[in-house]
Amino acid sequence: MEPRAVGVSKQDIREQIWDHMESQNLADFPRPVHHRIPNFKGASHAAEQLPRLQAFKTARTIKVNPDAPQKNARFFVLESNKTLLVPTPRLRTGLFNKITPPPGATKDILRKCATSQGVRNYSVPIGLDSRVLVDLVVVGSVAVSEKGWRIGKGEGYADLEYAMMVSIGAVSKETPVVTIVHDCQVVDIPEELLEEHDIAVDYILTPTRVITTGCERPQPMGITWSKISREMMEKIPVLRSLRAREQQAGKDVTLQGEHQHLREPGRQQAVPLNAGRRPPDTPGPEANSMEAARGSPAGEGAPLAADVYVGNLPRDARVSDLKRALRELGSVPLRLTWQGLQRRAFLRYPDSAAAQQAVSCLQGLRLGTDTLRVALARQQRDK
Repeated sequence: MEPRAVGVSKQDIREQIWDHMESQNLADFPRPVHHRIPNFKGASHAAEQLPRLQAFKTARTIKVNPDAPQKNARFFVLESNKTLLVPTPRLRTGLFNKITPPPGATKDILRKCATSQGVRNYSVPIGLDSRVLVDLVVVGSVAVSEKGWRIGKGEGYADLEYAMMVSIGAVSKETPVVTIVHDCQVVDIPEELLEEHDIAVDYILTPTRVITTGCERPQPMGITWSKISREMMEKIPVLRSLRAREQQAGKDVTLQGEHQHLREPGRQQAVPLNAGRRPPDTPGPEANSMEAARGSPAGEGAPLAADVYVGNLPRDARVSDLKRALRELGSVPLRLTWQGLQRRAFLRYPDSAAAQQAVSCLQGLRLGTDTLRVALARQQRDK
């Protein structure tokens, strides 16, 4: 497909690319490529251009998306003894996983580590407090222009991942961004389709070309909270933690569809109309201590506190491990009761709604290699 203006919307461009790749048999497994970052014949060859980039040679930590066409890129990062970070699938359990091959890993093992199964078997979660610095970002694309303008598959995860990295200081405006695509995916993209949260790319690698875009379009400055819905907050727990951080820093974190907050004169921090009540998904100052319950005794008509059971704790787990995981997921309880010998813990939340939200947030949480069992606990009298 020759570079040219196509479609009148991002979705038109996506559909044309997907249809062309399928009809011309350019697509590779998994197929059909519709609604995916398309894998393509020649993806491994295109990725071979990556280690030749000066930006790759000088990078120490590289983030690569988990899609199939970037598998060889992930292998080259590991083979070069660089730190490989891969976003967690759909950001359900955090932001990054660090791929840690076994000692003395051969090339064959490194190639396994670079697969989706290897990412699951050889990864360690990286918390928001890890102070990670990413030197190079590799993203997938459905379409990209020689000017560096990019279109993803429409779900916004790559843009959100980048915005979250900005939020935690993992990337800066100088951090290079690379995409690996088939030649047919390089097309003209009308500038009016670009939005504030869209990331741009500096290098495009195809089976036949290395394109240096020289793109001067500014990268996103962080999370655009007005684009984040309540539904996304529920699906991506780490967003709640980041929102709490930015709210405490005085930033406007009004979500999509929420009313704009009133502002106190002389202050940047947004003051909700229901000031004095804290949404259950936003940790307050009490998040700094989990051992002691906060607040005054419940008065008449106050909601009853509710507990969440956490089981299957690893035998060598420590209470600090669980605390750190809870903080990263933005699900800090009022009190944590640790019963390490029984490999369980109980988390106290202010009411049953907050406890149920915590259960949903913590599903699939892992400490080490063990997946924890999380469920509502029977309410018990305080001793």
